Amino acid sequence: MSKIEFRANNYPTLGVELELGLVDSKTMQLSSAVQTILDQLPEEEKGQYKPELMQCCLEINTGICHTVGEAEQDLSDKIKRIETVLDKLGLQLWWAATHPFSRWKDQVVTPNQRYLDLLELLQEMARRLVTQGLHVHVGVESGDKAVMLCDRIMQYLPLLLALSSSSPYWEGRDTGLSSHRSKIMEGLPTAGIPTLMRNWSEYVWIVNHMVDTGFINTIREIWWDVRPHHNFGTVEVRICDMPGSLEDALALTAMTQCLIVYLSREIDEGAYQHDCHPMMVRQNKWRAARFGTSARLVNSFTFDVETVPEMTKRLVTKLAPLAKRLQCADQLEHCNVIANRPSWASQQRKLLQETGSAAEMVRILTDGSRLSKAAASDESSV
Repeated sequence: MSKIEFRANNYPTLGVELELGLVDSKTMQLSSAVQTILDQLPEEEKGQYKPELMQCCLEINTGICHTVGEAEQDLSDKIKRIETVLDKLGLQLWWAATHPFSRWKDQVVTPNQRYLDLLELLQEMARRLVTQGLHVHVGVESGDKAVMLCDRIMQYLPLLLALSSSSPYWEGRDTGLSSHRSKIMEGLPTAGIPTLMRNWSEYVWIVNHMVDTGFINTIREIWWDVRPHHNFGTVEVRICDMPGSLEDALALTAMTQCLIVYLSREIDEGAYQHDCHPMMVRQNKWRAARFGTSARLVNSFTFDVETVPEMTKRLVTKLAPLAKRLQCADQLEHCNVIANRPSWASQQRKLLQETGSAAEMVRILTDGSRLSKAAASDESSV
């Protein structure tokens, strides 16, 4: 079996990954244009933007950041840069986890050997992955701690999903869910709530077992809702839908960083781990996927049923002192704003009802999510 080294971090560094859809500015349909976009970029900038499995998705990643403010500046600069390129190509960014009417069968796979191998292994389960999510990495000191944190943070994952839910539509129909993306992801054999792991050694054994038996091709094919990332030395939280704005993405980033640091300190202090039954996590995840910010989630400590605003307010209050030290107090507080307004899924439904057009709904939301506001208005006045 191969040895997997965890690259330790002595500070809770941040890395944020945004998966964003690419839509045609006229039709608002998904456009398999990622390679055309990348070809427009100078060589030194191409590493900042990445293709995903489907060519209708563009991934934008931060460098290594220490604060949410640094991540905001990093992402804002990159998004504005790519919006300038997209304007010239007649394209826009779609900030949501699924597209309301484009069909997955019409999307083109990126011609990368890893993706082609993945397609051969997973067949239709892979072809259906026309989804976008928000992934947040937080640096930790060791592999053992990363595994422990994956376990301890699980009870909070449904709340993050509820706050980010933005995928009510699939294949031109309303699924009745707030996060259909989370259900699509659960169709993969190594996605969803992670398996039980007690330490780094056991995680390495699990990975090697799956590779050696041909269950997965590489360690990169583990898509749990939260997972250790050995190359970066992080815990990567992957449960979130892609919210409809950068501001919301940064708020969820702040909550994630604060949670990881809070739980890490509990481990260091020898705090007793309050076990949360996996059934309760799955139950709450379903409630979050179904109802979004309107969900009523079970408190894993009291077993009472609470609203998302109630649960968010209590968690934000608990994390507030830590958020000040991490310089993300304002971003964390914005989670209360998200919790007390309609989810992005609900906003999509409302706009579709008001306009009677899914394309117009996408147009309104893509215009609203733009960072280069002046460029947008200049284009429309020509």
